[in-house]
This record gives sequence, structure tokens and C-alpha cells, in this order.
Amino acid sequence: MLGITSAVPDSSFVLPVLDLAHFTQGGDLKNRFLDDLRNAAHKAGFFYLIGHGVPESLNREILQQSARFFALPEEAKNQVAMIRSPHFRGYNREGLEYTRGQRDWREQMDIGAERPALLHDRQGPIWQRLQGPNQWPEALPDFREIVLHWQERITTVLTRILQALALALGQDERVFSPVCDEVPHQLLKLIRYPARHHSQGQQGVGAHKDSGLLSLILQDEQSGLEVETAPGIWTAAPPRKGAFVVNIAELLEVATGGYLRASVHRVVSPRPGLERLSVAFFLGARLDAQMPVLNLPPALVAETRGVTVDPDNPLFSQVGLNALKGRLRSHPDVAARYHADLVGRGLLDVVAEQ
Repeated sequence: MLGITSAVPDSSFVLPVLDLAHFTQGGDLKNRFLDDLRNAAHKAGFFYLIGHGVPESLNREILQQSARFFALPEEAKNQVAMIRSPHFRGYNREGLEYTRGQRDWREQMDIGAERPALLHDRQGPIWQRLQGPNQWPEALPDFREIVLHWQERITTVLTRILQALALALGQDERVFSPVCDEVPHQLLKLIRYPARHHSQGQQGVGAHKDSGLLSLILQDEQSGLEVETAPGIWTAAPPRKGAFVVNIAELLEVATGGYLRASVHRVVSPRPGLERLSVAFFLGARLDAQMPVLNLPPALVAETRGVTVDPDNPLFSQVGLNALKGRLRSHPDVAARYHADLVGRGLLDVVAEQ
């Protein structure tokens, strides 16, 4: 079996459901929301979010645009192939992305913030290579507008969650503003998981952590998303009507010294005869920023586990480096074509030279 073993179910754990509307209502509802958010972010790093204010019609629209894109002829999709973009934007067919050296079985379209490319300077910070324009399919005239509108709405939702997390951690609500305001790193993935026979493996996407601050997932009706709630224990996060899935990512683990632990999660391929669509959005900080380490209250410090030490996935406090490491690793074809000067060099060596 490729990359994924059967899940050991955790019947004792249920992913919490948090209502963001309670945060804005104030009083006891707000205080309970902050307590629930802190517990969810600390224990599992994974939760359902309702009361987010994003219209169901907009969620349907972006899933419909996703389905239309993946239904295009291969030639049309390849016109916006990621291999055409040094900024890791565009389309990848099944098997072109890797997680921990294993092929993921999904096709996807990667879209970031719509910003001009920075001057390519080999002597400058290597994270500059991540910023640049998106590629847009000519066959879908409404695609760009709907995708960017959804991205804007979700950025607002996750920014509000980030402010709530700051309060829940005993900080000023805007403690992350210096590293997040104006030009946060944004990445959106439209994803299609085709059915794959179990003899070929079940890795839709392998077990991993996300590199930014917070991630949000919109699912269609098919299950497959799982979170590791204890070593070797995988808990399903099936679709829930009207709810997003939100998870903690690596920069918040760094900022809290490990009190918040970036969640390890994966997607198991659909059963034969089925497919799964999802839209994943990843909110990061400014690429040029250094993540602050928060001064947590003593009661939280006592429960802090320390930042994960993993030689295969070092966590960097420099935002751009932490974002770039995953792109180089996940897309070796793009890395080899545009960033050959970095290929084959250890990340720690690259960091030492910055």
C-alpha cells in the first residue's frame, strides 16, 4: 500500500464544532467560544467552523467552477500547467505532487494572491520566488472572479479566527497584525481526488502539516479527510453541511512554542466509482516576516509541548522560507526547471546562507 495504512479509528474523540457568530455576539457566548477555540486548537488542532457568514451559494459556485475546470480537456488544463510557472501556480495532473517522497493521487489547480512577480535576484531572499501572477483558464470566463472573491471572503474569516486565537491565548487581539496585515501569503487549491483501486494505494494526499498560520477546507459530499489525533490514531473529518474544516498550521506552532501543535492530516482516496472535490485555502503571514514568539500566560506555558523536531520537516520562523520548503519538496519538476540552484541542497544550508 502506497503511503497510507488503514486508519485506526478513535471512537473516543469527536472533532469540535465552533460557531464563529458567538465570537461577535460578545458576553458569555464570546468567552465560551474563546475557551472552546483554545481547547480545540491545543488538543487536536482541527475543528469544524459554522457561523462564518460565507453564503452557501458562494461555496456552491466555487465547487461548480472547480468541477468545470477539471472537466476540461487535458489540453486546456495543460495550458495553465504549473510547470509553466516559477511561482508554483497552476494545474497538476495526478501523481505530479509528492508528500514525503510518495506520489499523491489527485489533480489540482493552485492559485495564490494576484500580485506581480518580484525582481528575480539570485542574491536576494529565496522566498521572493513565491510571489507572482496566477494562471487562468481561458475556457472559463467566470473562473477568476469567483475564485478570487471566495479567497477574499475566506481570508476575512481566517483573519477573524486569528484574532480570536490571540485573545484565547491571553494576547492582544491584533498581536499577529504586524506580520499578517496588507500582504499575507495566500494559497488556494482546487482539488479533485479520483477513485483509485486499493491495490494501487490509498494516498490521495499523504500525512503532512501545513506551512502557514491557518488552513480552511471546503468539502463536497465525499469523505476522505482524516486528522491524526494521537500517534497512529486517525479521526475522520467527514463533510458537515454548512461547515468548513479549520486546522492549525506550522507558524502558529512556532509562535506558541508548541502550545498549539500543527495538525498532521491526510486524505484517503475515494472508493472505486467515486470522486471527491475540495477547496483548500492556506493563510500565511507576510513572506518577509519573522514570526514572533508569544509570551503566553503561565498556565498555558505549563502545557506547552515544545516545537516539533523533525529532520525531514524543520519548522522555520522566517515565513517565506517555511512556505518555500514545502513547494520545492512537493513539486520537484517545477523546482528543477526554475530553481536548480536550490535543488539538492539541504534546507538548513540554504537558511544559513540567507
